[in-house]
Amino acid sequence: MPPAAATNLGYTPPDGGWGWAVVFGAFISIGFSYAFPKSLTIYFKEIQEYFSVSYSEIAWVSSVMLASMYAGGPVSSILVNRYGSRPVVIVGGVLVCTGMALASFGTNIIHLYLCVGVIGGFGLAFNLQPSLTIIGTYFQVKRPMANGLAMTGSPVILSTLAPLNQFLFDSFGWRGSFLILGSIVLNCCVAGALMRPVNKSIPRKTIDEASKCESEAQEHAAAEDTTTHSDNLQTEDQSESKGHSFVQKFIDLSLFRHRGFLIYLIGNVVLFFGFFAPVVFMAPYAKHQGIDEYSAAFLLSIFALADMFIRPTTGLVGNTKWIRPRIQYFFSFAVSYNGVCHLMCPLASGYTGLVVYAVFFGLAFGMLSALLFEVLMDLVGAPRFSTAVGLVTIIECGPVLLGPPMAGALVDYFGDYKYIYYACGVFMLVSGIFFFVMHYYNYKKLDEERGKSKAMETRNSDEAVQLKMNQADRTMNETDE
Repeated sequence: MPPAAATNLGYTPPDGGWGWAVVFGAFISIGFSYAFPKSLTIYFKEIQEYFSVSYSEIAWVSSVMLASMYAGGPVSSILVNRYGSRPVVIVGGVLVCTGMALASFGTNIIHLYLCVGVIGGFGLAFNLQPSLTIIGTYFQVKRPMANGLAMTGSPVILSTLAPLNQFLFDSFGWRGSFLILGSIVLNCCVAGALMRPVNKSIPRKTIDEASKCESEAQEHAAAEDTTTHSDNLQTEDQSESKGHSFVQKFIDLSLFRHRGFLIYLIGNVVLFFGFFAPVVFMAPYAKHQGIDEYSAAFLLSIFALADMFIRPTTGLVGNTKWIRPRIQYFFSFAVSYNGVCHLMCPLASGYTGLVVYAVFFGLAFGMLSALLFEVLMDLVGAPRFSTAVGLVTIIECGPVLLGPPMAGALVDYFGDYKYIYYACGVFMLVSGIFFFVMHYYNYKKLDEERGKSKAMETRNSDEAVQLKMNQADRTMNETDE
């Protein structure tokens, strides 16, 4: 297993310039990807009554959409590696628009599952992953800050969509609202147009030096590094040998032997069972307590404002010299903080209590979201990130798909929303403790491996010096004779 993520890209990322325009495009694209499924919960109660379905059945709409977004990760990864981020994001925007337009003519709940869930979800997948990947090609030193700013798009767009959806519903009904939302999401196509591929042309000498350093790092780590994706990031003019299979070419399965990646994957599978359900059921929970519709929708805006504030702040803090070397601990704290918030939620009484919960939950959710993909990039390195996030999302789609419907089933069984928050809190807290323990172990092993690598370098250097001295003595002896 590699002791550290490979940070050499074969070129020097600009860490600014047009990269900030790319961050703005990612801000819009990522914002719609995460905010869109949450904002649709405003329509759940009315759609539930319209089609006469249960809580768990209506929860499947956003659940299928999120699961499709995650399941589309590997497909999006392959398309990004082949065509780049720009065209994939544009196609994603068109797909979401098409899905929402078709859903507006829906005659039953299954129609919404297919149009909003499957078609819209795959469109969001084509918006999310390319945006995350291209930031890693433009930024290295300022990457946590760039990721934090891009991830801020989710709360900004959610805080706008939540009251807008309530207004659209009152004015046009849910069918007309879906048509209008389909046109609004076409802004993702404009965001995709900003994602110009990074200029990777650098002097030949720099390439040779980078290749030499990378080769030495691979030998000392005693591990095989990434396949074609790493080569594609270094130069688009080279290709892998014809003997490589399709899977080896586009998906780096060696990641399943990477210790840090496995820790991240296992913890996230548990985490995602309780990640989205508290947001999905926040407005319905408020309405269940007798709070009016606009005030219930405003809770999402309060949540989004707190989320909006903390994401760039988290990026700035994560980029400091004190936090970045051990950023996995920061992520572990964010996960545990979410769990504690959910466990405390049932203690909140009345609208004031829910407002307080929305603020603290927004801060916790924003911290976690700002770090979610940054810590993965920290573990596997930017060259392997596109493939890594594709593998992670396809596996995470299981808990993403099952989480909200399981939460809805708890409401159907107990008749109370508080059990949703108890269950989600336990999932998040267990995951946070797991991350703390396993990352302590991982950092300890990394330090040991680096120590062995340095000792090997020193020993090889001493042996080389001794060999030269022996050769010099031999030459002198031959001269004397």
